[in-house]
Amino acid sequence: MGDLLLLAQDSSGFFPIFLQTLVKGLALGSIYAIMGIGFVIVFKGTQVLNFASGGMAMAGALFMSIMINDGGLPFMPWSNPLAPAAGTDPSIPRWLINLFFALIFAAIMGMILERVAIRPMVGQPLFSMAVITLGLETAIGPFNRDATSQAARTLGVPWKLEQWKLFDAGIPKSYVAAMIAAAVCFGAVNFFFRSRFGVAMRAVAFDQEAAQAQGINVGRVFSIAWGLGAALVTVAAIFYGMGPFPPQGTVSQEIHPILAFRVLPVIILGGLDSIPGALYGGLMIASAEVFAGQYLSQWTKILGAGYSTIVPYLVMLIVLLVRPYGLFGTEEIRRV
Repeated sequence: MGDLLLLAQDSSGFFPIFLQTLVKGLALGSIYAIMGIGFVIVFKGTQVLNFASGGMAMAGALFMSIMINDGGLPFMPWSNPLAPAAGTDPSIPRWLINLFFALIFAAIMGMILERVAIRPMVGQPLFSMAVITLGLETAIGPFNRDATSQAARTLGVPWKLEQWKLFDAGIPKSYVAAMIAAAVCFGAVNFFFRSRFGVAMRAVAFDQEAAQAQGINVGRVFSIAWGLGAALVTVAAIFYGMGPFPPQGTVSQEIHPILAFRVLPVIILGGLDSIPGALYGGLMIASAEVFAGQYLSQWTKILGAGYSTIVPYLVMLIVLLVRPYGLFGTEEIRRV
């Protein structure tokens, strides 16, 4: 009788745990997808794989923290009139307005980095440009480390760790916010690619010389691509910083750079030049990571404590064995 009761309890608890795991996978996948599309836009517009995305993401999240907590504006002597009063939490509308301006500062940062470090390298081998982005990651590092040297900085998330109850499963509001953010970002990017600048970016991605011959300002396209990429990875970093994700509502120098390398399997799996690939790749990679972490936890002694972080790379390798250009990547046809 006791065994039957235990079995009934286990079966009744299966669905809430499954639902919580599913929502967590979708939320983490949304963040991976936003980060992935930041990679993809820079690659589509400039043919450069931006390894500085982790540092740029953390710097953008720090801009948000400066505006919310310090009452100032990044690199500017003026105060922020939209900052909440000292000791109080911002309302959701005020937090969203500050987020909007933090993204503007992040986009400006991306444009400046492109103009200073990438534009002079146009025409050089792509490997050299990728190495330059690694240098940018190193250059941004001191600002990020100095800003968080004492303690991780809070992002002032209005809903903190609040959650809803659904079928006895706890659904954190931050998970839902991440999914909404992904939907907004992908909708905005799809709208952008239908605009004049988006068409110009696609033309530059196809053939830079032909696009320039048609009167397209390639330098401007490069600048816009880096600005958009910086803004998108900032969104990913800010929403990943919310609890109950590991940073627990803060900007942490140990967490956000790692986020960029976590997303690397996403863009390779989905295709380096595919925006839908970033979405599907993000959802697939995050779901595999989260479900493995939940349902293989009893094998931790055998698999190791960090086994779930290896799962995305295993999924990537398996898919690449079948589709070397990713699920949605453009195949290059070379004549020999």
